[in-house]
Amino acid sequence: MKRSAHEIVQLARDQKRLTSLDYIERIFENFQEFHGDRYYADDQAIVGGVALLEDKPVTVIGIQKGKNLPENLKRNFGAPNPDGYRKALRLMKQAEKFNRPVVTFINTSGAYSGVSAEERGEGEAIAKNLFEMADLNVPIISIIIGEGGSGGALALAVADEVWMLENSIYAVLPPEGFASILWKDSSRADEAADLMKITAQELKDLDVIEQVIPETFRGEPISEEAILRRVKADLTWKLKDLAKEDPAELVQNRYERFRKF
Repeated sequence: MKRSAHEIVQLARDQKRLTSLDYIERIFENFQEFHGDRYYADDQAIVGGVALLEDKPVTVIGIQKGKNLPENLKRNFGAPNPDGYRKALRLMKQAEKFNRPVVTFINTSGAYSGVSAEERGEGEAIAKNLFEMADLNVPIISIIIGEGGSGGALALAVADEVWMLENSIYAVLPPEGFASILWKDSSRADEAADLMKITAQELKDLDVIEQVIPETFRGEPISEEAILRRVKADLTWKLKDLAKEDPAELVQNRYERFRKF
């Protein structure tokens, strides 16, 4: 049975979904987390470090939400501060230096919009990530595993390929915000979701993303282990494929990917 966009929004926000750390710890081996942006703080909403994928070193970065209230308070409900984006960029530049591919996992309603974040340059931090990722000369794959909200998500998604879980969303703003702007009525969010074209299959049809990772088969949920095996297998194959490309060609193809929009 085909789900409505509104139903998929609810599933994308479900606290029971696998988090970025779940993917990192269950797909990769020997994950070593790195901390801090070397400027201000260690933002707990973004995790990242070095790990092995089939004995090959990779840099992995994820936006981390919690599965309960204490965890969400620690992780700022998956809303990164500028320090988190600067930490992510530090890790990506390190990956470039040591010729490691980059894999990012995205699950955020958007960057933190508090005064403190604006004072420390939230917009500049996001823009710098977009600028630097466009020219990074190592392969980048980004996977949206829940919500992919606004520039807060795009700051980790300037990639050679963007994948989405079947029950995830990717949008310039939440449906509630869309409804508030268009109709001055956030209660019409379900109607807005149907108009916005934010589900994985819709975005695949529009050629905004490259792959939809199934979460159901013939209407029945696929187990977490099966989803993790699929993601690991696809990452292993695609990173090997991207590694064959000349760095200059890799960057040019990434540029052309985003120019087509």
